[in-house]
Amino acid sequence: MKITSAEFIISAVKPDQYPTDGLPEVALAGRSNVGKSSFINCLINRKNLARTSSKPGKTQTLNYYKVNEQFYFVDVPGYGYAKVSKKERETWGRMLDQYLTTHVPLLLVLVIVDLRHPPSADDCQMVDYLLHYKIPFGVIATKADKIPKGKREKQIKIIKETLNLPKYVQTILFSAEEGLGKEAAWRFIFSHMK
Repeated sequence: MKITSAEFIISAVKPDQYPTDGLPEVALAGRSNVGKSSFINCLINRKNLARTSSKPGKTQTLNYYKVNEQFYFVDVPGYGYAKVSKKERETWGRMLDQYLTTHVPLLLVLVIVDLRHPPSADDCQMVDYLLHYKIPFGVIATKADKIPKGKREKQIKIIKETLNLPKYVQTILFSAEEGLGKEAAWRFIFSHMK
């Protein structure tokens, strides 16, 4: 995929702030600090368009990145971060629910998980939610460079079993450091654009 342009557009918290150009949207969902920003930056060949943070829970809005004037990556608030108040978590939950179930340009959700750890209860809940509402999604297992090559398949198996993934759901091994899975991720994204 040749990237000719990529830009941050807006941080939105309600529907009247979403872009209105009708371009397809690919949402990235996952725990705080799982590597969503690094995934975006790797795919668009930029160091820090999507800001990475060592402080979990930093993304509290829907952050829109327009790519090649063709579609948006939408970084959604990371879930499962304990230091955020219950009230804030409920607000995020409502915002996310509204976005995922009613926003027509949403084409695909990429659930980002960390290959090194079994998926959390929040990850499982997200997958159940997407299956329930029949929202197309795939799973991106990040930080593959931190696991020896011989152990990666075992970790993928744990992820698939823990999330109880149907066979048709694609799981992609990914490393922003090595660029592993970058082409596979682009192929998967574009297979949903047709």
